[in-house]
Amino acid sequence: MKQQHISTYFIKSFLILLVFCVSVHAQNDSIQKTVNDSIKIKEKYGLRVGGDISKLVRSFLDDDYKGFEIVADYRLKKRLYIAGEIGTEEKNTVNDYLNITTKGSYIKGGIDYNLYQNWLDMDNMIYSGFRIGASSFSQNLNSYTIYTTNQYYPPFSSSDLTEFKGLTAIWAEVILGIKAQVLTNLYFGLNVQLKFLASETEPDNFINVYIPGFNKTYDSSGIGVGYGYTISYRIPLYKKDK
Repeated sequence: MKQQHISTYFIKSFLILLVFCVSVHAQNDSIQKTVNDSIKIKEKYGLRVGGDISKLVRSFLDDDYKGFEIVADYRLKKRLYIAGEIGTEEKNTVNDYLNITTKGSYIKGGIDYNLYQNWLDMDNMIYSGFRIGASSFSQNLNSYTIYTTNQYYPPFSSSDLTEFKGLTAIWAEVILGIKAQVLTNLYFGLNVQLKFLASETEPDNFINVYIPGFNKTYDSSGIGVGYGYTISYRIPLYKKDK
C-alpha cells in the first residue's frame, strides 16, 4: 500500500513537471517570436532635401562672396543613392593686378554609395560619390594692371568695366563624405570634392579665374577642390525590411 502511494506521488509529480515544461516551452516560443518581430527593422526610402550651410556662413562672413546651394538625394537601393546639387555663386577676386567679379549658376548630378554598415535602426552614411557638373556664368573685369619691368614705362592700369557673358564649363568630380542622423529624418553632413575640368569657354585674351560650382581654377590647371557642410531632411515615402 505504501509503495502504491509512492508510485502515485511520482506519477503526479511527473505529470506536474511535464505540464510545467510544456508551459515554459510555450512561453519561450512566445517570447522568441516577440523578440524576432521586434528586431525586424524597417529602412526608410524617400527624398532627402537640404542646403549647404557653409555657403550661407561664408556669404555672411566674406564680403567678396555670395552663394547658395540646394542638395538632394533619393535612395534607390540599400546603399545606392542618386544625388545632385543646384546653386548660384558670386565671387569677387582681387589681387595686385586684377579685380574680377564672377557670377553664375550651376547644377551637378550623379550617385552616392554608402560604405558604412549601419547597426539596427541607425541610418548614417560614410559615402563616396561621383558627379557631372555644368555651369553658366559671366565675368566682369572691373580693373586690371599690366606689369612691366621697363623702368621707363610705369605699369599700365585701367578701370574700364569689361563684361564677358555666356561662359560655360563642364567638369567631373569625386566626393567623399559623411551624413549622420541627429534627429528623426534630420541629417547633418560634411564632404570634400576633387574636381576635374573637362571643357570651358574662355573670354578673348583672358582666363577664367573662378567658375561657379567648380571654384578656383588654380592657374588653369584643370583641377579644383571644394567642401560642404549640409543639413537636410528626409521625406520618408516608404520602408523596406533591413
